[in-house]
Amino acid sequence: MTLREAVIIDAVRTPVGRRGGQLANWHPTDLLAHTLRALVDRSGVDVTTLADVVTGCVLQYGEQAGNVSRWASLGAGLPEDLPAVTIDRQCGSGQQAIHFAAQGVRSGEYDFAIGAGVESMSRVDLGPLFNPSQGLGPWYGERALARYDGHIHVQGPSAEMIVKKWGFTREELDAYSAESHRRAHAATEAGYFTRQLVTLDGRDGPMTRDEGIRPEVDLDKMAALRPAFGEDGVLTGGNSSQISDGAAAVLVAERAAAEEAGLRPRAVIRAMAAAADDPALQFTAILPAAHKALDAAGLRIEDIDRIEVNEAFSPVPLLFAREFGIGTHRLNVNGGSIAVGHPLGSTGARMMTDLLNELERSGSRYGLLTICEGGGMANATVIERIA
Repeated sequence: MTLREAVIIDAVRTPVGRRGGQLANWHPTDLLAHTLRALVDRSGVDVTTLADVVTGCVLQYGEQAGNVSRWASLGAGLPEDLPAVTIDRQCGSGQQAIHFAAQGVRSGEYDFAIGAGVESMSRVDLGPLFNPSQGLGPWYGERALARYDGHIHVQGPSAEMIVKKWGFTREELDAYSAESHRRAHAATEAGYFTRQLVTLDGRDGPMTRDEGIRPEVDLDKMAALRPAFGEDGVLTGGNSSQISDGAAAVLVAERAAAEEAGLRPRAVIRAMAAAADDPALQFTAILPAAHKALDAAGLRIEDIDRIEVNEAFSPVPLLFAREFGIGTHRLNVNGGSIAVGHPLGSTGARMMTDLLNELERSGSRYGLLTICEGGGMANATVIERIA
């Protein structure tokens, strides 16, 4: 049996907008449609060869209900006979969308497919995820909550549990967060993100960069921010990811089919994994997910040149670094969601786009991406740049 390799042909993303900011006037379906159109135009793929459009979106109600993937595909002018589906694996939804597209390619069902993500956190109710006073029952039901005797929380209190269990200090969380902004600003000024960004109009004119990145962070002001999840906590709006809007899309193909079509593969998807762990702690599944992906790729953490761990909250990448015994010199080298922002369903596809471009920019070979997800899950992907 001939091995079918899933490769990345191209990847694009919008600049990430702050909640209520530059992208707040964009309907999420139109935002994704604009991104899909940019991807197919730039890649040169024959749209009649596409088999599916798989899109991650977390808050699937209001304007994000009704299968945004399908209507965005139609809005992008893609063929009417091209199916599309919207999925939810919480913060890893965009990454999971790429996994599903790649798995379809590996299986032989697809030759070309798109994995994408979108979220407009400006235009939908954020629900109990960001308003604990609403209670968790409407999302989780009585039986799951009863199983854990009320110890299931929204993500902020769970992140505080991570802080306490691993002994992170407010000072190191703030310092890490300031460094995320510094790195993201430096990458922006150096033009590292330019190639991957789609052109679109923001509320105040053309938008060419991520809106939430701060050129300078005053650590004294950051230290003065009040805790967001209880007076005895250490997590604040400064050391947590930003509530944001954005979309991203990745074209995945079977390697031989892509080359036959005259398209140049940029990276091979070497391994994909999903894992689950304690739903009360929520953020620890990045560890088994990364181990599973590394094992499947036949690699060790020492082999990985660039590592992306979603900065849902600052203790998450620090937990990864501590447990794998690595520093931060190859971890989130161009900043992360604390600086760039975290449009939930889009982030996995955005981070894959960033990782692909960073491997090429730095001439590196292997990249690892992992994202923690609500309910104690995580995805992990290993990609290899094609020189």
